[in-house]
Amino acid sequence: MQLAKNWRLKPQRYRLEGVRNRETGEVLFPPPALERPQDEPFNLSGKGEVWSFTEIKAGAEDAGGPVLVAMIKLVEGPLITAQLTDVDPEQVSIGQPVEAVTRRLRDMGPDDLLVYGYKFRPVLT
Repeated sequence: MQLAKNWRLKPQRYRLEGVRNRETGEVLFPPPALERPQDEPFNLSGKGEVWSFTEIKAGAEDAGGPVLVAMIKLVEGPLITAQLTDVDPEQVSIGQPVEAVTRRLRDMGPDDLLVYGYKFRPVLT
């Protein structure tokens, strides 16, 4: 199963693994395509806040309805795009604390291979 092998080789998709520059401390996510000698693997905490967001309604019927997509500012510094989950669109706000969770992203292929990855939800208090 080539697809499963490909996903296992992409730690950033399952563990939010980026890289940290040993010299400057800068954290990058996702890691650059070309490895750099000054970078070391770095697991991000998955904590951050909503920096911006939008609700996508057009073409979202296959996804089970509208999809919330946000720019998330991670506490380590990177700004990433991710889908929001477990939240009513009316309850999302800029600056809202969020955390990464593993969720099903889609089904692929004739065997209905389930593809998992990260989404973000509001921090549960």
